Amino acid sequence: MKRVKPKMASGVRLKKDQKIVVTIKRLGINGEGIGYYKRKIVFIPKALPGEVVLASVTEAKEKYAKARLLKIKQESPARVQPVDKYDVGGIELEHLAYPAQLEFKQDVIAQALAKYRPAGYKEYELRPTLGMADPYHYRNKAQFQVRKNKAGQVIAGLYKENSHILVDLPTFATQRDLTMKVINTVRKLLEKWQVSIYDERKDQGAVKTLVVRESFATKEVQLVFITRTAQLPRKNEMLTEIKQLLPEVVSVMQNINPQKTSLIWGEETQLLMGKESITERLGDVSFELSARAFFQMNPLQTKVLYDEVKKALELSPNETLVDAYCGVGTIGLYVGKEAKEIRGMDIVAEAVADAKINAKKAGRNAIYTTGKAETVILKWLKEGFSFDALVVDPPRTGLDEALIKAILKYRPAKFVYVSCNPSTLARDLVALTKAYRVEYIRSVDMFPQTARVEAVVKLVRRV
Repeated sequence: MKRVKPKMASGVRLKKDQKIVVTIKRLGINGEGIGYYKRKIVFIPKALPGEVVLASVTEAKEKYAKARLLKIKQESPARVQPVDKYDVGGIELEHLAYPAQLEFKQDVIAQALAKYRPAGYKEYELRPTLGMADPYHYRNKAQFQVRKNKAGQVIAGLYKENSHILVDLPTFATQRDLTMKVINTVRKLLEKWQVSIYDERKDQGAVKTLVVRESFATKEVQLVFITRTAQLPRKNEMLTEIKQLLPEVVSVMQNINPQKTSLIWGEETQLLMGKESITERLGDVSFELSARAFFQMNPLQTKVLYDEVKKALELSPNETLVDAYCGVGTIGLYVGKEAKEIRGMDIVAEAVADAKINAKKAGRNAIYTTGKAETVILKWLKEGFSFDALVVDPPRTGLDEALIKAILKYRPAKFVYVSCNPSTLARDLVALTKAYRVEYIRSVDMFPQTARVEAVVKLVRRV
């Protein structure tokens, strides 16, 4: 019997806690440094290209290893002192100079294209990333977990990366000052009135999460208590003080989520004080935002992003636009001012309700419905509806396979893909380039200090 030689593992065998010296070659899609130790690929968060670092192995696999940065032996000129000193997500690139962040966000799209290799990808025009003049204080929404520390004090913040250890965040440089003021004030009120706080280990207690959203345009603030129980203890006392201490808060809601789950929101939301929504504006369009409605967390860059969509679509006054994954109607209403008709759909009923209100206020001829994009579009097509232009802005999972099939079958003349995930974008382009060619991809930095990037793709129908 012929013996088959076992395949050699890539590189040397490493052990947990082993100390290694690595030269960093590039950044990965999550902003981590990537280098090689004797031919084995190693991922090291907080390390930068060109640096020589001492690291400790945290995870040793056959094909790769992960390691923790211990010491920088040779520092990158692009390294800067981060404003925040917290070990949480959302600031994974704060140690990288902002111009270099913008270059990385263009490169991460190139990396994804090289991995999935959609037709003609080497010839795609990757336009430079559009960034911010001030890459801080841009997040209009804070979604902070609430717990008690060992001393019994109420803390609010985010989890330490890859853990369920809550890090208290009295400050956070990417958040708006007003959202942080509201979070810190409410946290103190929870402590003052000795409100029952959720204990994750015991699955007991009331208040789980605080969600605060600020309108850039009106300075209105919405506060949501997410609770395990239907009852919010000391509700009246807190509402009285919130009204006195935080006049900017015009909407207070309670969302009930009794499940022990990683999902933050429950199904039931009720009004506690004020009104049910706050108003945001983009250009000449106003948007009513209810508690669960999706809206981009960086309104300044949202306008930049949507201006790029508008340029790519080049809508004419007599054309019909479909806005898939429409949310509260932001993209369609913003870019479709001259459109003959706008149609959109979303799976969140509250967002669709907001979209209908927003369309009426904007004076747009628009139809919005609740449902999955692939289901609704196919239904419309069967009913004889035709459209000239399509814009899709899917979640990080990308386009549903059924929607891709519908696009390839119907082939709208104008098509723009807005993506928040380079990997699923590149994957979807493999199929979409059977009917379209990519004219260009423009990256937009919606989330400075993070590894996330948005992209606007202009697709041209093949003849």
